[in-house]
Amino acid sequence: MKKFINATVYGDENNRQQQATEILVKDGVIEAIGNNLPSADEEIDLKGRLVVPPYVDAHLHLDYVYTGKNEGAGNDTGTLFEGIARWHDVKKTQTLEDAKERALKGIAEEVSKGVQFIRTHIDVCDPNLTGLKAMLEVREQLKDNVTIQIVAFPQEGMYAYKGGEELVEEALKMGADCVGGIPHFEWAYEFGQDSVRKAVELAIKYDKLIDIHCDETDDPMSRHVQLLNALVMVEGIGSRTAASHTCSFGSADDAYAFRMMQLFEQSGMNFIALPTENAYLQGRQDTYPKRRGLTRVKEFWESGINVCFGQDSINDPWYPAGNGNLMNILDNGIHLAQTMSFDQLDTCLDLITYNGAKTLNVEGQYGLEKGKPANFLVLDAETPFEAVRQRADVLASIRNGNYLFKKPEPSYDIELDLFRKTK
Repeated sequence: MKKFINATVYGDENNRQQQATEILVKDGVIEAIGNNLPSADEEIDLKGRLVVPPYVDAHLHLDYVYTGKNEGAGNDTGTLFEGIARWHDVKKTQTLEDAKERALKGIAEEVSKGVQFIRTHIDVCDPNLTGLKAMLEVREQLKDNVTIQIVAFPQEGMYAYKGGEELVEEALKMGADCVGGIPHFEWAYEFGQDSVRKAVELAIKYDKLIDIHCDETDDPMSRHVQLLNALVMVEGIGSRTAASHTCSFGSADDAYAFRMMQLFEQSGMNFIALPTENAYLQGRQDTYPKRRGLTRVKEFWESGINVCFGQDSINDPWYPAGNGNLMNILDNGIHLAQTMSFDQLDTCLDLITYNGAKTLNVEGQYGLEKGKPANFLVLDAETPFEAVRQRADVLASIRNGNYLFKKPEPSYDIELDLFRKTK
């Protein structure tokens, strides 16, 4: 057995006040969390640092990563729609080996920053399903060290792309975990509505989760989220459903939003916001005032509607930056959403941990409690507030009780002394 001592354990919404300082691990599982626990074969002193469950990247495109500098990938307008047009050409050069190599590089970058759970959307608008085949192999290869969910995502539309509907279904048969969609990209609003209905139908048929790119536009009349919410509420599968982006909901009028917030609470549907990506992509047609591009994160959070953050892109035709550092995503998100009261700063780590796990429906294997796999991070901070304020580094990532990585104690060759004479 191992015992991690002198820890500050981050609690979930049901156990905020836990004052545990020790975590006992046996055979890769948390045996106990508390104080003055039984001795163990190995004791690891965490020196008062904050322990949190692993970061969850609830929305990423691993088949696109590191293609942003490819020939023909340049996005001159910086819009979502030009990004899709550029990817249409770029993906034609993608091979199985190339897709696997880039995905592995992207996963390594994320895991090196504390991510252990990833939901990746894989474009299935490809008759050969190259990206999907690569990702299925990678998921299997890495299953012990990172949990990966795959969304069968029709990037160019279920109906705007010929055969898109059939390709999504084929991807589900091959092993994708979730049904995706992009209704706001379809050629007519009615086609978008049809794609939402089809996604729900396929999810029920194959017992899959749902994650729809929904209303990723500044158009306040793009309201596919309303139909998605209604359908999953009727079927009783709101908790198994996520609406990603929903940027237009941030532009919608308050009368509509007020009614929808009530319905979202009833359905239990999850929301995924992508702070850096949508701040970059949205508002491109605005002069000033210019919209932030973010959905109503603050209102969701305060109403108890589950919302989480994701990276979305790492250097692709939509977004030139990104490095899988969810603490950076969190920092941007809470600024854009104006969720920075002291109480919120003490609990906003939920947006990249517990809330993401709830969205992915992995709560049974996630969290800091007895009987769960011993998966957690050690941050270079002693409190949640300081971790967020300082964008604390991840000093160690533990998976099934063993280190995925561990960094040396922070140190200086020459320590700062403001009064040292330098002349």
